[in-house]
Amino acid sequence: MRQAVMTEPGKIELREVPKPSAGSGEVLLHIRRIGVCGSDIHVNHGLHPFTSYPVVQGHEFAAVVEDVGEGVEGVSAGMKVTARPQVVCGACAPCRRGDYHICDVLKVEGFQAPGVAQDYFTTSTDKLVPLPDSMTLEQGALVEPTSVAVHAANRAGDLEGKNVVVFGAGPIGNLIAQVAKSRGAGKVLIRDLSDYRLDIARQCGLEHISNARTEAMTDGKKRVFGDEGYSVAFEAAGVEATMADAVDTIEKGGTIMVVGVFGEKPRIDMAVVGDRELNLIGTLMYKHEDYEKAVELIARGEVITDPLVTKHFPLEEYEAAYAFIDKQGDKILKVMIDL
Repeated sequence: MRQAVMTEPGKIELREVPKPSAGSGEVLLHIRRIGVCGSDIHVNHGLHPFTSYPVVQGHEFAAVVEDVGEGVEGVSAGMKVTARPQVVCGACAPCRRGDYHICDVLKVEGFQAPGVAQDYFTTSTDKLVPLPDSMTLEQGALVEPTSVAVHAANRAGDLEGKNVVVFGAGPIGNLIAQVAKSRGAGKVLIRDLSDYRLDIARQCGLEHISNARTEAMTDGKKRVFGDEGYSVAFEAAGVEATMADAVDTIEKGGTIMVVGVFGEKPRIDMAVVGDRELNLIGTLMYKHEDYEKAVELIARGEVITDPLVTKHFPLEEYEAAYAFIDKQGDKILKVMIDL
């Protein structure tokens, strides 16, 4: 079978390797779609702090069950599925209390463990998430980032009737805003520097948008929320300026969810955080129930994913996909690798 191996930053070799087989409690998956995410791009640029080379990438995916191993029940060949990419120990304090997604020795397939950028891949049934027949392969590959949004929204608490600001209109920010709407949020404002990404947000049903290049946060807040203000913010850009905007403009006692990955350490005015009793909450990845909820939201049409997919590339053109991403800059959201 084919396997795409990133041997060093920016270099991918397509190799022929033996097809794996499903062991006890495992399923053999025929990988069909892989989504390229921002963390994958960091690996391609040699900027991911926790990934070494060579590495087989791929953690956002949709597949069809090819075969099942001994002892597997309720799963059969031909089923459309996806699966969580987390490799956990099950013994550390977070794992013992059920927070395996922040395992002390967490490994993620595609980064610290081999990913799915190959024709066939084996995984354990406890990580498997079935997809309804009504879902497309592209939708299935977007369950993983939608799960990030679901988990972040859960960490924020009850959103019913609350005004929300999402800083960053990339795939994660877009999906967070959609999930917030599905959770009954009042008005949801999404901000970005890219008109392209904000237009995609509109196509996904997000009516309140603001371009940070042309509208100050204070003005956008007043325009959308009036005197009500907002009480929940999701920082999904990973830059100091957006954290500063959130801290400066959210109402007293508000909650700021830290979702973005910060390449540089931001300076935060902790005096303001303390004086206004703001809640800064971190969020990482997802749990199994977040995957299941993501599937439900996409299948019901409460989360719209089709406008997020910018372009498809075959497995043989993995390097070309990264070149396209680099060239397009902010005029791109999600690239799919087709197998």
